[in-house]
Amino acid sequence: MVAGFDPPATRWGAGHRGVDLAGTVGAPVRSALAGTVTFAGRLAGRGVVVVDHGGTRTTYEPVTASVRVGDRVAAGATIGRLELFGSHCFPRACLHWGLIEGRDHYLDPLTLVGAAPVVLLPIAGAPAGATWGA
Repeated sequence: MVAGFDPPATRWGAGHRGVDLAGTVGAPVRSALAGTVTFAGRLAGRGVVVVDHGGTRTTYEPVTASVRVGDRVAAGATIGRLELFGSHCFPRACLHWGLIEGRDHYLDPLTLVGAAPVVLLPIAGAPAGATWGA
C-alpha cells in the first residue's frame, strides 16, 4: 500500500477517501465484490470504474475500462487495466480504490479483504484499571 485511508472530518474536507495500491501499468484491475457497473469512462481525464454492490459501491482509478455500464461482474472479475495517467502516485502507477456507503459515506476498502483496524479489548474478568506487562 502506498497511501492509506484518511477520511475527511467534514463532507467536503481534506482527506484520502480510499487507499492507493502500488501496481504496474497494464495490470488487471479486479472487482472486489460482485455487482453492477454504474460508471465506466473518463472523469477529469482519468479512467474510472464504479461497481454497485447494493448498499455500497467500489471505485477504481485510473483504469482503462473493459466493462460497460450495466454489466454484471463477479467478485474477482477483471474490470479494466491500470493506467499511468491520473495516478495518485505519479510518476509511479497505483490504483486508487474506494468504498462508499450510501450517497457519500466513505469507508476503508481494506475492510473488504480483512484488513480492518486492530482494536484491543479488555480481558474478560480483568479488574478495572489493571495494567499488563513486565
